Amino acid sequence: MKIPPANQPLLEHIDSPEQLRTLPARRLQQLAEEARQFLIHSVAGTGGHLAANLGTVELTIALHYVFNTPDDRLVWDVGHQSYLHKILTGRREQMGSLRQKGGLSGFPRREESPYDSFGVGHSSTSVSAALGMALAAAAQGSPRRVVAIIGDGAMTAGQAFEALNHAGTLDANLLVVLNDNDMSISPNVGGLSNYLARVLSGRTYATMREGSKKVLQNMPSVWELARRAEEHMKGMVVPGTLFEELGFNYIGPIDGHDMDALLRTLRNIRQLNGPQLLHVVTRKGKGYRPAEQNPCKFHGIGKFDPSTGDCHAGGSTTRTYTSIFGDWVCDMAEQDERLVAITPAMREGSGLVAFSERFPQRYFDVGIAEQHSVTLAAGLAAEGRRPVVAIYSTFLQRAYDQLIHDVALQKLPVLFAIDRGGLVGADGPTHSGNYDLSFLRCIPNMTIMTPADENECRQLLSTGFRLSGPAAVRYPRGGGPGVTVDTALDELPVGKAEIRRQGRDVALLVFGSPLADALAAAERLDATVANMRFVKPLDEDCILELAAGHRLLVTIEDNAVAGGAGSAVAEALAQHGSSVPLAMLGIPDRFIEHASREQQLAECGLDAEGIYQRVQREVAARIATLRVVD
Repeated sequence: MKIPPANQPLLEHIDSPEQLRTLPARRLQQLAEEARQFLIHSVAGTGGHLAANLGTVELTIALHYVFNTPDDRLVWDVGHQSYLHKILTGRREQMGSLRQKGGLSGFPRREESPYDSFGVGHSSTSVSAALGMALAAAAQGSPRRVVAIIGDGAMTAGQAFEALNHAGTLDANLLVVLNDNDMSISPNVGGLSNYLARVLSGRTYATMREGSKKVLQNMPSVWELARRAEEHMKGMVVPGTLFEELGFNYIGPIDGHDMDALLRTLRNIRQLNGPQLLHVVTRKGKGYRPAEQNPCKFHGIGKFDPSTGDCHAGGSTTRTYTSIFGDWVCDMAEQDERLVAITPAMREGSGLVAFSERFPQRYFDVGIAEQHSVTLAAGLAAEGRRPVVAIYSTFLQRAYDQLIHDVALQKLPVLFAIDRGGLVGADGPTHSGNYDLSFLRCIPNMTIMTPADENECRQLLSTGFRLSGPAAVRYPRGGGPGVTVDTALDELPVGKAEIRRQGRDVALLVFGSPLADALAAAERLDATVANMRFVKPLDEDCILELAAGHRLLVTIEDNAVAGGAGSAVAEALAQHGSSVPLAMLGIPDRFIEHASREQQLAECGLDAEGIYQRVQREVAARIATLRVVD
C-alpha cells in the first residue's frame, strides 16, 4: 500500500490489518479521527450500536496494529464494540448494509470473516472462548496470541469471573483487555499511570518479578513480606489486587484513547507469557458530543441526523409493549407495596426507568447477571415480597436452571415479564426470543401467558402477579395493534381462551401477537379465530369444541414450532383421542437471519399473507372436499 500524504484520508486505503500495519505509528491518530467520523455517518444511515463503538476506536486500531491478526485471535465480548473491527478487516464498503436483510451482522460472526474468530451476541463469553483458543494453540505448539476484549458491563456476569478464575491457574498465553467504559477517566489515568503500565508490562520488570519469586519462595517469611509489600504498592496506584489474586499479571489502568500508550503497552505485553490483564479506560461516545452526553440513547439507536443527533421519525405510531409494562408495574406498585422489580442491566430496554425513579428502594438492577436476578427474586418471594423480573426472552435462557430449581420447584410467586418474545429484527438470531414458549411449558407449576394486544398485556400482567406461583407474560418487541388500554388492574380468567371470529371448516388457534394478522387472513378464509391467551394451562375445552366443529385446526405462534404452543395443542388432542387434522405455524427449525421484524415474520409465513397462503395449502392437501359443518 502506498501511504497517502498527511493531508489525505487514510481510512479509504485500509482494506485489511496488513495494510494498517504498513502505516507509521504517527499516522494512527489521524486514522482514528477519520474512523470516528465514518462510524458516526455510517450508523446514522443504518441505525445500530454507536456509543460503545466510538469508545473503542483507538483500542481497535492498536490491537490490529500490534497483533498479527487473523493468525493472532481477537475475541470480542458484547459484539457491539466491533464495528471498527469490521471496517478494518475488509468490510468498510458493506457497512451501509449493517443489520439489514442480507447485509452485515451487527455482531462478529465466524461465517462473515476469518477475522471474526468467535461469534458473539450475548455478553461475558470472551474470556472462556479465548482461553479455549489459547489452550488449543499451546497444544498445537503454535506461537499464536489470543486476546479477549471485554467491557460494556460484561465483567459483571458470573461467567467472566469463572473464566478468569480458571485462566489464572494455567500458563496459557492469554491477554484479557478490560475495556472500562462505565466511568470517566479518573485523575490517576494519565502520565503516571501510563508510565506504570509500561513498566509493569515490560520484560525487565517481568523477569525481575519472576526471578525474585524463585529466590524469595525459598525463604517463606521474606517471600510473604515481599508479596504483601508488592500488593500494597500496586494497590496504592492500580486496582489490580483482585486480578493478581486470580493469577493474572495486572497492567493499567491506561487511557484507552492515548494511542502511544496503547501501542507501547501492547507491544510489551505481546512478549510476555502466561495470563495478562490490561485495564484500559475509555469513554462511551468519544468524539461525538450527543453520544458523550447521552451514551444510553446512543447505545442502540435507529437512523439519526449526524449533525444534531436527532432520530428520524418513522416506525410504529402505536405504544410499545415495553411502555405498557412500564406503566403497569408503576400502577401495581402503588397498589401493592410488596411488589419489587428486578432487571439484569436492562432498565431502559425493559421499561423500568420510571419505576426506578419512583420506587428506588424497591428496584434492583443486578447487572449482566441473569442467573442471580432469578434466584434473587426467589429469595425475595420466599420472604413475602412479590418480585417482577423484567427480562428479555433471549437473556432468560441464561437463567434456565435457576428458573426451574429456585423458582418453579418451590412454587414461588415470581412474575417474569418477558420482553422481545419471538423475532426481534435487526439484532438477528443471537437476540431472538424464539424458544421461550418451548422451554417454559415443560416446567411444572408455571403459568404461561401470551397477550394479543396492549390491553390484554396489562390484564395478563395483573393476572400473573396475583397468582400464588410462578408465572410468565411474554410479549414481542415494538408496538401492538393499537387498542385502547384500560387503566384498571383487572385480571382475566386463568386458562380461558376467547373466540374472536366465528367461521367454518378451519379454526385458527392463535397464541399472542400474531392475532391481528390471523384475523386479517381469516376474513379471506372465512375461518374461526380463537385467541388462546394461555399456553399453560391450555383451554382444552375450547380446543376440543373447535376440533368437533371444524375440519382443520391451525395453531399460530411467534415461537419455534418445535415444542411450542402448537405442540401443546397436539398433545392435548392426542390425549383426548381427537383425529382432527392439525397444522402448526411458527418459526421453522433454523436460525432466522437479521432483517426487519416485518421481513422476518413474512419469511416465516407469520404475516397475514403468509398465514392465508399456508392455510390454503393445508386445506388443499388435507381436505379434498369441504363441507359446511353445522
